[in-house]
Amino acid sequence: MFSGIVETVGIVKAIRKEGENVHFTLTCSFVDKLKIDQSLSHNGVCLTVVDVTDNTYTVTAIQETLIKSNLGLLQIGDKVNLERSMRPESLLDGHIVQGHVDQTAVCTNVESADGSWYYTFEFDNSTGNLTVEKGSISVNGVSLTVVNSQDTTFQVAIIPYTYELTNFHTFKKGTIVNLEFDIIGKYITKIAKQYLGK
Repeated sequence: MFSGIVETVGIVKAIRKEGENVHFTLTCSFVDKLKIDQSLSHNGVCLTVVDVTDNTYTVTAIQETLIKSNLGLLQIGDKVNLERSMRPESLLDGHIVQGHVDQTAVCTNVESADGSWYYTFEFDNSTGNLTVEKGSISVNGVSLTVVNSQDTTFQVAIIPYTYELTNFHTFKKGTIVNLEFDIIGKYITKIAKQYLGK
């Protein structure tokens, strides 16, 4: 489980395909603290560390993960948002993020707002996913508050700290991002469909 508070940005150093799986090797500021079998969020996707060297580590993404997320688009040199899993005694500064990406979205606009930025994203709502005004959403693993919630689009406001610390500063029109919708909202939506027929 994660909080959506990105710790650092990792850099992709190598990509190796093996059958339908893809092995990603990255470097980051806390490689020396990682161990094999540890869970780590990569752009919001929970992956298991399978190898660690002095300055890199490797994780593996299966076909289902590559289909549901933007990891299959990664190239060597790309920046990836990283977060280690929460500890039981940790403060929940963001919101409950499972690291199970629901789908991708497309950035359709980036608007400067005198020191901060508004990003607009468009997603396919045919699977029943939705956003609510002032609700929580994870975008590339970053816990954010929804503004201007519409049926297939929403905006988030990004402060300078988040802009610099995460890979949001690399986003432009057309950038594909990972979305994880709020787990409580997903359960409520499912219950409403099953029992209220809505």
